[in-house]
Amino acid sequence: MLVVFPYDKEIISKIRKIDGYFWSRTLRGWHIEYSKENINSLKQALKNDVEFRFDNSIYNEELKVKTARNPRIISEDNKAIIRAYVKYLNGKRYSESTIKTYYTFIADFFDYIKDTPLDSLSNRHVETFIEDVFVPRGYSVSTQRQLVSAIKLFKLFYPQCQIENLELQRPKRSKILPTVLSKEEVIDLLLCTRNIKHRAILAMIYSAGLRIGELLNLELKHIDIDRRQIIVKNSKGRKDRNVILAESVIPLLQNYISSYNPKVYFAEGKPAKKYSAESIRSFLGRSIKAAKITKRVTPHTLRHSYATHLLENGIDIRYIQELLGHAKPETTMIYTHVSKKDLLNIESPLDLAVKSLVSTDKNNKNMRLSKNY
Repeated sequence: MLVVFPYDKEIISKIRKIDGYFWSRTLRGWHIEYSKENINSLKQALKNDVEFRFDNSIYNEELKVKTARNPRIISEDNKAIIRAYVKYLNGKRYSESTIKTYYTFIADFFDYIKDTPLDSLSNRHVETFIEDVFVPRGYSVSTQRQLVSAIKLFKLFYPQCQIENLELQRPKRSKILPTVLSKEEVIDLLLCTRNIKHRAILAMIYSAGLRIGELLNLELKHIDIDRRQIIVKNSKGRKDRNVILAESVIPLLQNYISSYNPKVYFAEGKPAKKYSAESIRSFLGRSIKAAKITKRVTPHTLRHSYATHLLENGIDIRYIQELLGHAKPETTMIYTHVSKKDLLNIESPLDLAVKSLVSTDKNNKNMRLSKNY
C-alpha cells in the first residue's frame, strides 16, 4: 500500500508514528504491507487532516492511497493504456524497481496532459512536463534521464503518438565524484555501531562492495564461509557474480547469526522477511553522528569506499569491475578520479619551487612558507 500526498510536515510526523511505514524514494511515497488493519490505522491517524481516495485500477491491482488534496486525474482509457504499458515492460523483463519507476513517471505525465489525445502527444508535451513538473520539484538530472527512458519506451509501445524518439534527448550525466570514506573512518563507523546486527550489515556492504538491494536480497545459503565467497544473485542487469567474504567479517557474521538466528535472508526484519532499506539508512545516520563523520554518507558510500580502497591497494581495474558487477569499464573508471594513491605521488609546483630554492641556497635550508620576513 502506497500513501502519496503533497509535502506536509504535520502529516509526515503522524505517519512516522505509525509502526511499519517506510519512505520510498523511487515511488516518492510512504508504503506498508496492504491490510485492512493498516488502512484503518492510517485513517484513524489522519482522520482530521485529509480525505482519502483509493485507487486500485492502475498498477498491478495494487491498492494505493492518495489524499484528496492532489490526486492524479487520469481517464479510464488512459489507465488501461498504463496497465498495458506495465504489461509490456514486464514482457521485456525489466526489473520490478524499473517498472515501478517508469509507471510512476508515465502516470504523472498522463495526469499532467489531462485530456490531450495520446495520438497527438509530441516532444513539446514532454518538454513542458519537465519544465512545469520536474524542475519545480527539484528532481535530479539522473531522474530526468530515467523519465526520458520511460517516454522512449512508451513511444515504442505506443507508436501512434507523435513523439520523435531520436529527437528526445537525455540531459548529460552530472560528473559528480562520489563521496568516499577513509579506511580509518570506516573502522570508526563500525566501532560506533553498537548493535551487532547493524554492524554486521554495514560491514557486509563495505567488505563485499554490495549495493543496498543486493544486501537486502542476500540469502544465507549464498554465503559460503568455508570458501570465503558470497554469491550475489540476480543483481543489476540480471547478473550473478561472486565476491569475497572478508576473513575479518566471519567472527562478526557468526556472532550475529547465533544471536539473531535469521531464517532465510542475511538481514531480516521479521522472520523470513527482508529487511528494509529505510531501516538501514536510519541506523547508518545514527552511526555516522556517533562517529563524528561530517560527510554525507549513504549505504552506497560504503560501496564507493570499497572500490576506491581496492584501487588504492593496487588491485587491477578489471578485477574491480568484476567485483562490483559493472557492465562497462567506463563505470568503474570513475574511481580512478577519487583514488588518492597516485595523486599523492604528484608534487605541486609550489613544493618543487620551494625545494629548488632550498637546494640552490644553503642559507635557506630550513625555509618555511609560514616564516615572516
